[in-house]
Amino acid sequence: MTNPRGPLLVVEDIPNVLELLEVTLRFQGYEVISAHNGQEALEILEEKTPALIITDILMPKLDGFAFVQKLHSNPKTMNIPVIFLSATYVTPEDRTFALSLGASRFIEKPIDTEEFLLTIAELLSKDQITIPAPLAQPQFYSGYRKRLEIKLQHKNRQIARIERLLPTLDEEQRASFEVLYEQALRDRHEIQVELEALSDSIKKLNANDQ
Repeated sequence: MTNPRGPLLVVEDIPNVLELLEVTLRFQGYEVISAHNGQEALEILEEKTPALIITDILMPKLDGFAFVQKLHSNPKTMNIPVIFLSATYVTPEDRTFALSLGASRFIEKPIDTEEFLLTIAELLSKDQITIPAPLAQPQFYSGYRKRLEIKLQHKNRQIARIERLLPTLDEEQRASFEVLYEQALRDRHEIQVELEALSDSIKKLNANDQ
C-alpha cells in the first residue's frame, strides 16, 4: 500500500517499540520513515512530507508535546495529522492538552494493534482533516509546564516506592523491579531536561515582551 499522500512518520525513542511499530505498519503495506525524537523528526520534515505522523510523548531532546506545537506552528507542516501514543501521559488532562495541540487522535500504550491500524486507515481515508489553530506560546508554555510538573511529581513518587520495595524482594523479583527502576530514572531525567529547556524558553519570551 503506497499512500499517494506520502509515507507515515513514526517518532519513538525506545528501539523495541519503534521496531514493533515499523514492522506492524510495513506488514500492512505502508511506507514508513522513523525518527527517535522530536528534533530528529523536524529535521526529516525539512526534506519529506508524510501523510501522517505517529509520535510518542516522553522522548529526549524534544518531546511529543513540544514537537507537535512546533509542527502545527509551521505553515508548511501544520496540516499533517498526528496520532499521539503514550504510556506515561495518560490522564484525562494529558489527553485534553495533547488534543488541544492539534492531534487528531490519542492512543494509550500498550497499543491495541487492530484499533491502531483502524485509526490510521480512517485518518488516511479522509479528504480533509480539520486541525485547530496552534496554541499561543504563553498558553502552550503554561499547559506544558503543568503537565511536566505533575508528571515529575508522579515519577518521584514512583521512584521512592521502588526504592522502599527493592530491599524487601528476593533476587528474582528484584531483577524485574530494577529494570522498572532504571526506566523510571530515565523518564524522570527526560522530564527534568524538558522543564529546564521550557524555563529558558519562558524567560526568553518574557524578555522579548518587555
